[in-house]
Amino acid sequence: MNMNLDNQPSLLLVDDDEIFCHVLSRALEKRGYHVQTAHNTPDAIKLAEPEPPEFAVVDLNMPGPSGLTLVKALKELDEHTTIIVLTGYASIVTAVEAIKLGATHYLTKPADADDVVTAFDRVEGDSDAPISTKPMSVNRVEWEHIQKVLAACDGNISAAARELNMHRRTLQRKLKKKPKRE
Repeated sequence: MNMNLDNQPSLLLVDDDEIFCHVLSRALEKRGYHVQTAHNTPDAIKLAEPEPPEFAVVDLNMPGPSGLTLVKALKELDEHTTIIVLTGYASIVTAVEAIKLGATHYLTKPADADDVVTAFDRVEGDSDAPISTKPMSVNRVEWEHIQKVLAACDGNISAAARELNMHRRTLQRKLKKKPKRE
């Protein structure tokens, strides 16, 4: 357990949205965490290498290497780091990959500090979680398929576009659109 001098648990917050990162950082500090922030994966790894954090909140979609890359790197530094993945682009495929790589939980934005702290405390699944009987929309199915192919191509958009038999720019446009909430 890595704590600072005041015995506050250490927390690494990584999000490319600097305003969101600042607001969430202050809220988590008020809840007793010693927070360090970064806005991309390489900077986050530099912060974590000397002393891996006890907790991490990682945005999935950032410029450069994705949050999934960071989840893997943080787990390699310290397998006991509790990691929450945050995203505005929820996808079943990326949620599954985040958990496989070592994330404890996967939250969709907008999430606040209370949601994050609650997620840190949840270490087991919920067998009473509601199961939707409503089928996914065609747009949602397309989004999930694109995410699956993109994950299989290790995030390489050009390779994924070839696999999907579409132009790279078309795929980039589709990736910029957020799927509608179901």
